[in-house]
Amino acid sequence: MTGSHPPPRRIRVLIVDDSLFMRAAIARALAGGPFEVVGQAKDGHDALAQIARLAPDVVTMDFNMPGMTGADAVRLIMQQRPTPVVMFSAHTRQGAKETFDALAAGAVDFLTKPDGEVSVDLSRIADELSRKLIAASQARLRAAAPPPAPRASDSLTGLRAAGASSSWSAMPTSPGGLPRLCVIGISTGGPAALSELVPALPPDLRIAVVVVQHMPAHFTGALAERLDAVSRISVHEAQAGDRPLAGTVLVAPGDRHLEFDDRGAIVLTDGPHVNGCRPAADVTMISAARVFGRRALAVVMTGMGKDGAAGALAIKRADGKTLAQDQATSVIYGMPKAAIDAGAIDEVAPLSEIATWLRFA
Repeated sequence: MTGSHPPPRRIRVLIVDDSLFMRAAIARALAGGPFEVVGQAKDGHDALAQIARLAPDVVTMDFNMPGMTGADAVRLIMQQRPTPVVMFSAHTRQGAKETFDALAAGAVDFLTKPDGEVSVDLSRIADELSRKLIAASQARLRAAAPPPAPRASDSLTGLRAAGASSSWSAMPTSPGGLPRLCVIGISTGGPAALSELVPALPPDLRIAVVVVQHMPAHFTGALAERLDAVSRISVHEAQAGDRPLAGTVLVAPGDRHLEFDDRGAIVLTDGPHVNGCRPAADVTMISAARVFGRRALAVVMTGMGKDGAAGALAIKRADGKTLAQDQATSVIYGMPKAAIDAGAIDEVAPLSEIATWLRFA
C-alpha cells in the first residue's frame, strides 16, 4: 500500500481595506498561490473582530480607513492577538511616513501600491506580494518597543554650532585618513530593528555607519529622517560624494547601489539588482572591503534572502570584523543565517547588544 502525504497547509490570509474593489483585486492577485483568503474586512474594527474569530496566518492592511488608521489597527492587533501584518502603502512621501508608523507599531513588512492605479490590477506586484506574505507568515513577532522621545542629534548640533556646511560632501575625513566603517545589511523587520539600534548608539561612537535597508526610492529618506529625530547621532540619506564620518549614520537611498571610491567617498550607481535588491548589502560591503580593508565591519540583520553573506565574507577576508543578529530577535532569520552558513560571521548577538558591539568593536 502506497502512503500518501496530506496536501501542504495553505496560508490563511485576511484582507483589510475600505475599498471593495481593492479587496477583490488583492484576492485575485493571491488566487492560484499557496493562500486561502479566509476573510475580508472593511476597516480596523472589523479586522480586529475577524482576527479574533478566524485566527489568520497573515493580514494585508490598508492605511487610510474610516474610524481607525492602519497603524492604529496594527497597534491593537499586536496588543490583542499578535498576527503578522503586511501593509499596503501609497508611493508618496506621506505614504512613507505612514509606513514607518505602522512598522513601528509592529507590522512585519509593506508593499507599495502601483502608481496611477485605475483598474485596480495588482498583477504587476502579485509575485512580490506572494513573497512578502509567505515570509511574513513565518515571521517571529516581537513586541514593538515604545518610540524614544525625539531629541536633537548631538553631533549635527555641534557641527551647526561650529558653522559647518550642511552638505556632508563638504566634511573632511577623520584625521589620519579613512575612518573605521560599519556596513549594516538589513531587510524585512529592519525599520523596527533600526529604531531600536540607532537611538542606542552613543554620540561619541568612533566608527562611521552605513545602513543598507531594502526599501524603494522615497522611503529611505523618510526612514533617515525618522531615525535622526530620535537619535543622539546624525542620520541622513546618503548622497553621491558624501564621506562617512565617525559618529554618523548614512542610509543608502532606495533603488541605488552604494559603493565607495578610492578616497572613501560615496558613489551611487544604477547597476543591475543583486540578490533581487537595489540597494544590495553585498555591493556596499564588497566595496567597503576593497577600500577600507581591515577598517571595515559588517553587521547582517533581520531579513529574508541571502544578501550580505558574500559581502560579510569579503570583509572577513579583509581582516575586518563581522557580526550577525541572532535568530531569537530576528523577525526573519534568512539573511543572518545565510551569512553564518557562508562562514562569514565572527560573532552572533541579539538586537539589544549590537549597539554595544559597535561601540567597542
